[in-house]
Amino acid sequence: MALKKKPVTGMKDILPKEMEIRDYVIRMIKDTYKSFGFLSLETPCVEHIENLSSKQGGENEKLIFKILKRGEKLKLETAACEADLVDGGLRYDLTVPLSRFYSNNANELPSPFKALQMGNVWRADRPQRGRFRQFMQCDIDILGEPTVLAEIELILATSTLIGKLDFENFTIRINDRKILKAMAAYSGFPEESYDTVFIILDKMDKIGAEGVARELENEGFPVEGIHKYLDLFQEITSDIRGVRYCKEKLEGYLDASTAEDMETIITSVDAAKTANFQIQFDPTLVRGMSYYTGPIFEISIDGFGGSVGGGGRYDEMIGKFTGNQTCACGFSIGFERIVMLLLEREYQVPQGEGKKAYLIEKGMPAEGMVKLLAQAAKERQAGIQVSVSMMKKNKKFQKEQLMQEGYQEIEEFFKDRV
Repeated sequence: MALKKKPVTGMKDILPKEMEIRDYVIRMIKDTYKSFGFLSLETPCVEHIENLSSKQGGENEKLIFKILKRGEKLKLETAACEADLVDGGLRYDLTVPLSRFYSNNANELPSPFKALQMGNVWRADRPQRGRFRQFMQCDIDILGEPTVLAEIELILATSTLIGKLDFENFTIRINDRKILKAMAAYSGFPEESYDTVFIILDKMDKIGAEGVARELENEGFPVEGIHKYLDLFQEITSDIRGVRYCKEKLEGYLDASTAEDMETIITSVDAAKTANFQIQFDPTLVRGMSYYTGPIFEISIDGFGGSVGGGGRYDEMIGKFTGNQTCACGFSIGFERIVMLLLEREYQVPQGEGKKAYLIEKGMPAEGMVKLLAQAAKERQAGIQVSVSMMKKNKKFQKEQLMQEGYQEIEEFFKDRV
């Protein structure tokens, strides 16, 4: 059987040009988030299957790469169900592992704990533009902070990062799961149907209000309730006035403090932001994860159809590990999508002190080689990136390649001139 050169479907080889951008983005992420006080951590890529299948990961639980038991534990001939064969899986996000990590190590961590975690995750998904089966995720989370300071810090840190990567005119949309539920209750939808209603509402930007109404009717909901529900969205603006409208209109269904917290988040972020972006109240924002309990948010960039980041408050997940409720809020940026957009823009990584290439003629005597390597070492100590290569026959093409890689200064060294 012939060996296969291409990577497994949904995964990819990363060439040096992309890797340079990925490394740069990773450095920017770590430097920016650490300036906000976030601390790095790492968790294993393999998690207990019980944790991954705990009904906290929404649709992602259908996409788990499951791992067979090993050695004597694997008994194919006597297996009666999947549990007899599988005891682990590749993580599909970083939130479930973080919750397990915190529950296991909370006594050794500060409170509140500002966590920064980066790593690959795996989902058995259908590959498409900007979506792979193996991909890097980057999360920041604040654990143990019950106030909206957590949301404000997460949004400011993430928007600062996106701005440093030269993205402008992006939008952060924000909503609250409690507002979603209050609007559904006000319109007469039974509580057990909320998930169905929200899944349909999440399609609003794709199928419009008429499409949402049609799908709700197909689910058997009364037409009067559907019209009452959709009329709300016609009246709600995307600014503070929209939040205040919800507070007044949904009185008796929505706690006033929820709307007041939303107003505090929006006004605080607007006042303190350093990047060029808008923060908008969007009552149609749903977010698919079932573990969200409060404010939720997403980032969209002009010219790209999907989101490039999102998150929200999940105050109940850690308690499922410890038995004690722990306030938690997180924001994840779409690392792969951001890298893809930078590549499409032909983004050039800042080179600092510059890049220099040495081309050495073949046959260079040992004393000449030692002299050149010592010179290269001295320049590297000064912060200059120096690449040393032997001259090729087609020197013109070799120099063109080096220039494409960002080496603007190219020195040639000949054996009879050193």
